[in-house]
Amino acid sequence: MRNKKPLPLLEDVEIIDVGSEGKSVARVDNYVVFTEHVAPGDIVDIQVYKKKSSYMEGRVVNIKKKSENRAEPFCEHFGRCGGCKWQILPYDQQLIYKRRHVKNALKRIGHLEIPRIAPIIGSEDITFYRNKLEFSFCMNRWLEPWEMETPKEELDRRAAGFNIQGRFDKVLDVKKCWLQPEPSNSLRLETRKFSVENDISFFEIVKQTGLLRSMYVRTSSTGEVMCIVVFFYNDEEKISALMTHLTQRFPEVTSMLYVVNGKGNTILNDCDIHLWAGKDHIYEEMEGLKFKISPKSFYQTNSKQAYNLYKATRELAGLTGDELVYDLYTGTGTIANFVARMCKHVIGVEFVEDAIADARINSEINGITNTEFYAGDMKEILNREFLARHGKPDVIITDPPRAGMHLDVINTILEADAPKVVYVSCNPATQARDLELMAHKYKITRVQPVDMFPHTAHVENIVLLEKI
Repeated sequence: MRNKKPLPLLEDVEIIDVGSEGKSVARVDNYVVFTEHVAPGDIVDIQVYKKKSSYMEGRVVNIKKKSENRAEPFCEHFGRCGGCKWQILPYDQQLIYKRRHVKNALKRIGHLEIPRIAPIIGSEDITFYRNKLEFSFCMNRWLEPWEMETPKEELDRRAAGFNIQGRFDKVLDVKKCWLQPEPSNSLRLETRKFSVENDISFFEIVKQTGLLRSMYVRTSSTGEVMCIVVFFYNDEEKISALMTHLTQRFPEVTSMLYVVNGKGNTILNDCDIHLWAGKDHIYEEMEGLKFKISPKSFYQTNSKQAYNLYKATRELAGLTGDELVYDLYTGTGTIANFVARMCKHVIGVEFVEDAIADARINSEINGITNTEFYAGDMKEILNREFLARHGKPDVIITDPPRAGMHLDVINTILEADAPKVVYVSCNPATQARDLELMAHKYKITRVQPVDMFPHTAHVENIVLLEKI
């Protein structure tokens, strides 16, 4: 068997750019080199672990000189946790790179003609901005380098935190997360502490053993808190002990729920969610409107920026009061209800039935009477018959998941022949792909990026399409 040639250690490499996926970029000889957790201007040594014909990937093993244009990470878990990778970039620089990412996606992937991109709408809060987090509980904790020589029997392998990037079976034990306000950290830490003290086993995904699997925490701008604890099997005594303790310890939690999920995946949409204490929902509030959020409902993860996103969407739609609006991928009807008072009628379509139920409730509790909502697979429900029954829209607002829109949905949008389409996307790459398929009929007249997730490479983008 031929020995593989050892991969090189690249010394004194200058980081020159940040790529579209958030990776740092350098050039060595004729290679593009990708790495992480360093900023443009840093001089580093990189150990290559993958080498292809035109590029290499590696990890930084030494920072020789720090860039003058960098920020010091504020989180003790930076570099090991898979989130907040852009902590080393000042926030104003993050916005520059995100806006450029939008431009590159539309021009290079979609080959689209675009107007000047509007300045990105930055987030007022750059820490503790999320309203939802999922924590994993695991018996296979990620070990720090100094622990590797310690005998296994002397280590506590339990972890409560986040999966290590690229490792479904290992979890980083998180001391403090800077993403979500309290009681998020306290709930996680207290659950870990109580479970250790009371012999509640942690989940082990490979062996499919252990009771405590995960926890979802949702906070809202109204001050309400939802906590969902996920167990792998039904142990009534231990579930009762933990849920009772959390309810007593955290009276500020207004919705305490639990789930038994014995499946191989973490999806909860097909699981029964049990109410332990309080209500089975929380509310968000925006511009005087209340939005009911159930355990399975989607709501934008940054509440303050969601408001800015929806305001920009409504402004781009240019509603005058007489329009029929289709709101595709409506979720809990947030956009539909948000724009309803500025148009004649709104029709929302969404796959998740629980979300549609909430959308109807959201219209009802806000006294909105000019909306209607339908649940079903978008590519199946949105067809010629649907257009004939409900009428062709004057404006289409579409906010699909990261994968973008199915080709059948795009074709129906084209057939609907709406004068305006407002495309809201959390993935400019798939947005660009979809827009290229619509370019023969629509031109892009406005582009508005919005930053929902500081310290990450993610960026939301809104595009206004007008019929040629």
